[in-house]
Amino acid sequence: MRVMGVDPGLTRCGLSMVEGGIGRTVTALAVDVVRTPPDMDLAQRLMGVADAAEQWMDEYLPEAVAVERVFSQHNVRTAMATAQAGGVIALAAARRGIPVHFHSPSQVKAAVTGNGSADKAQVTAMVTRILGLAVAPKPADAADALALAICHCWRAPMIDRMAKAEALAAAQRRTYEERLAQQRKAVSG
Repeated sequence: MRVMGVDPGLTRCGLSMVEGGIGRTVTALAVDVVRTPPDMDLAQRLMGVADAAEQWMDEYLPEAVAVERVFSQHNVRTAMATAQAGGVIALAAARRGIPVHFHSPSQVKAAVTGNGSADKAQVTAMVTRILGLAVAPKPADAADALALAICHCWRAPMIDRMAKAEALAAAQRRTYEERLAQQRKAVSG
């Protein structure tokens, strides 16, 4: 499975592409950080992030896009900018029919380090080890984007099984409710 990992942001937006193999094997295909100047108009900054993401999607053809879910941060302005950057990337993926999955920072940290409260240095070290990179990805936004893609590669089979189980349960519930309604109708009829 080819996954585009995105650590959203306006000043720095991490983009990565990994290929998941058998088991937990993952290979890095590309990683970069898109930068936009803070003094640039917001709409232009968002367009810059969207353009870069769209170029990656068109070049690498990911099967899924994994974006870090934004949680409330101490700085509302930063949280809004992060959410906006993630939103334009999700929109670009949706327009191409690419499924978008959001993972929380603790899910990503737990997936790559085994500890949902790992620090950035631990995440970077594990990403470097998992991907067999000679040099640690820098800045942290690049490592985080790779961690998101790895996380999704490893969580996707479980997510898929859960979705199938939920769909099966819903279908069985509908069948049960239809039978129950028919029985009630027969008894009252």
